[in-house]
Amino acid sequence: MSDPNPSITILGAGILGIAIAAELAEAGHAVSVFDRTGICEETSSGNAAALAFPDYLPLAHKGMLRQLPRWLRDPLGPLSIPPAYFLQLSPWLIRFVRAGHPRLFEAGVAAQAAMMRLAADEWAGLSERAGMAGMIRHDGSIDLYEGEREFQASLPGWMVREKAGVPFEHVTGARLAALQPGLSPRFTHGTFMPTWKTVSDPKEFGKALWTYAESKGARFARKTVTGIERSGEGAMLRFADGTTHHSARLVIAAGAWSHHWARLFGDRIPLETERGYNTTLPAGAWDLKRQLTFVGHGFVVTPLAHGIRIGGAVELGGLKRPPNYGRSKAMLRKAEQFLPGLKTEEGREWMGYRPSLPDSLPVIGRSSAPNIFYAFGHGHLGLTQAAATGRLMRELVSGEKPSLDLAPFSPKRF
Repeated sequence: MSDPNPSITILGAGILGIAIAAELAEAGHAVSVFDRTGICEETSSGNAAALAFPDYLPLAHKGMLRQLPRWLRDPLGPLSIPPAYFLQLSPWLIRFVRAGHPRLFEAGVAAQAAMMRLAADEWAGLSERAGMAGMIRHDGSIDLYEGEREFQASLPGWMVREKAGVPFEHVTGARLAALQPGLSPRFTHGTFMPTWKTVSDPKEFGKALWTYAESKGARFARKTVTGIERSGEGAMLRFADGTTHHSARLVIAAGAWSHHWARLFGDRIPLETERGYNTTLPAGAWDLKRQLTFVGHGFVVTPLAHGIRIGGAVELGGLKRPPNYGRSKAMLRKAEQFLPGLKTEEGREWMGYRPSLPDSLPVIGRSSAPNIFYAFGHGHLGLTQAAATGRLMRELVSGEKPSLDLAPFSPKRF
């Protein structure tokens, strides 16, 4: 007779792993989490703090594909690929371009829309149960455009969102100025999304969620995993200190490193690494009312509890290249122009690894091996979709019917 609440190990203590741990611990499972650093210490600590529920469009949407040649000519622009990495990246890029095909695009939007609806509902419930609702800001966000031409180019994407039921408001003039005073006049148009949310600080948010998971019985150990192998019906983890750990179930939620572990179980998943950069300025650097996205420049500014974060852009450069902080400096210089009076002193630079799949959908599902599960590849949307992924993983592990059709997120879709 099988154990109704088997022991479960989660590899990765980023926001995805922590949300999964919280859901599974609530359901009565014995949960162990392992990570080489700590709770939300890596990519989950420095993201743009967005709960981007209206962000349905895959990266390979028509607007981005149209701008790719121009962006790639600028080594510090919104999208960069180091020349030495281009050949290695080319299979991923081919898949990425194919994901922009109308049939695949529409299917991807439908899957993402369903995931976002679940994410909004699940974060509302989980944040209340965990006592974290006060860490979520409900100020919305604004996409900003330089002139009529750039605004008009954005309209096909807004038509897709409108069809999916996303509320938004195109704004100019006094309305735009009321939503965010003090912008450079070069930004003549904006689109306000009232259901877009941010968190007060992503690292503190993740640690608060872990406190809740721990109160339900989840346990964490700082361990570097050096190997994973099948062990009976479960998995055996080997650590750098020579110890091992057996678990009846294993969830791989190791972000940009996850595909390396998936290969051990016969699954080759085309995960790539988007290296994201930002600079966090001290509180009082500028009177920022809500998150702003500078659409033509590929970065955002976000109000945090203790400052302002300026970051974004995409550098497809893998896991081994050293950081190029010229990218964060370039965004900071632009922000100084776009937000007149911005105080740029005493900023802290950061770089993190976003796990990205060519169709912009995560991998959520079972591996080719029994009792091994995957939850990774959320790209820019890990924080946004963490609670939904936790719910889905709880259902999978428990043998319940998933809240969503998981076919679009299957590890086998590639």
